[in-house]
Amino acid sequence: MSFRPDDFDAPLERAITHARSWLAAEPDRPVRPTDDIDAVLARMPSHLQQGRMDPGVVVDELADAVVPGLMSMGSGRFFGWVIGGTMPSALAADWLVSAWDQNSALRFATPGVVAVEEVAATWILDLLGLPAGAEVGFVTGAQMANFTGLAAARQQVLTRVGWDLDLLGLSGAPRVTVLASEDRHATVDLALRYLGLGAPTLVAVDDQGRIRPDALAAALASNDGPTIVCLAAGNLHSGAFDPFTECIALAHAAGAWVHVDGAFGLWAAASPTLRHLMAGCADADSWATDAHKTLNTPYDCGIAIVRHPAALRSALGTSTSYLIADETHSDPFETVPEFSRRARGVPVWAALRALGRSGVAELVDNLALRARQIADGVATIPGARVVNDVDYTQVCVVFENDDRTRAVTARLLADGVAWMSGSRWRGVEVLRVSVSNWSTDDLDVEMSLDALRRAAA
Repeated sequence: MSFRPDDFDAPLERAITHARSWLAAEPDRPVRPTDDIDAVLARMPSHLQQGRMDPGVVVDELADAVVPGLMSMGSGRFFGWVIGGTMPSALAADWLVSAWDQNSALRFATPGVVAVEEVAATWILDLLGLPAGAEVGFVTGAQMANFTGLAAARQQVLTRVGWDLDLLGLSGAPRVTVLASEDRHATVDLALRYLGLGAPTLVAVDDQGRIRPDALAAALASNDGPTIVCLAAGNLHSGAFDPFTECIALAHAAGAWVHVDGAFGLWAAASPTLRHLMAGCADADSWATDAHKTLNTPYDCGIAIVRHPAALRSALGTSTSYLIADETHSDPFETVPEFSRRARGVPVWAALRALGRSGVAELVDNLALRARQIADGVATIPGARVVNDVDYTQVCVVFENDDRTRAVTARLLADGVAWMSGSRWRGVEVLRVSVSNWSTDDLDVEMSLDALRRAAA
């Protein structure tokens, strides 16, 4: 087959038509899927045909089969998990990334998209108040951003005690102790498992899930080997931020590396009104966040930031004869766990460029405002009670008992107007509201509270 540009016309036009139809229906359709997976599978061909098929027909078949089984995660009434929508600029940029089809591993080979990512990285460091010399890697999501930061941490703390990890591996190495909150996110544990570091040593928290400095000090005092401390910017349930200034000072005094899981909370630093929540966080050694959450880019936009570039390159970089490496700068493949990857930093650039500094602050402030509005509305519903301090974007609601909370949650999800997830926090069932979508407005809040009232009644 030969490359013919017009071969792309029909399938792309069909994709645009279906995408516009999907977006146009967003405000009015139920948030929950209308079909279950069995119904979707029944519409899909069970066997692969022998010959070729028209690409435009393939796109139509795909959309017709799948759309009824899609969750409206881009809806302003989706609060189920910390999942943002997609802003117009970021979506359009993401389409270009797929069309350009660049493997963004090398500055020499793909200078166009790497330049865009380097500018985006500079803007991110500036907006978040992080060290200008830090290394930024664009990864798949917060999970791999945690992995990347902790990989650099593992490399550095073992190097400090004279262990050559690259040559000797982990077998026989000094044990690396990882101290983490009792209320940490599960992705921290997964990253440690991937890195062969095992389960963390847990540190006690306060009633909002913030790590207690006195408990951290005691844990540090009882350990004299290589140590990593994991802190959080934005608790999964309460939205609370660890006391960074005190905790980071304690950790560094003990020679520990400090990693911050800021999947959605790191962006508070971009808001003058919320920046106080991040006080002292810039003194850490590595940070993880996800642009798909608070910044509302498409998926596949995690961001790993490491203060010590040499540690990151040592952990993830390599060299080989067929790669034309840059002599003076890090290449993108040295800052992420992949050789081949799409230019996922381009939609980040587009979102930041469209918003500007004030727009990012307004976006973050609006998410926190909507969370407070929901919390205020919940207080008017008989039997409902907010159990966290609503300082950021998370709201946790309980009813009279666990059974009632579960029942209200189930009725709310069946209603379909809004989506809020059930969870368990501090030993009780909760209805968790995560405000993450750029488009959530007063009407979305009103409709969602009305749906919750119906479910509670």
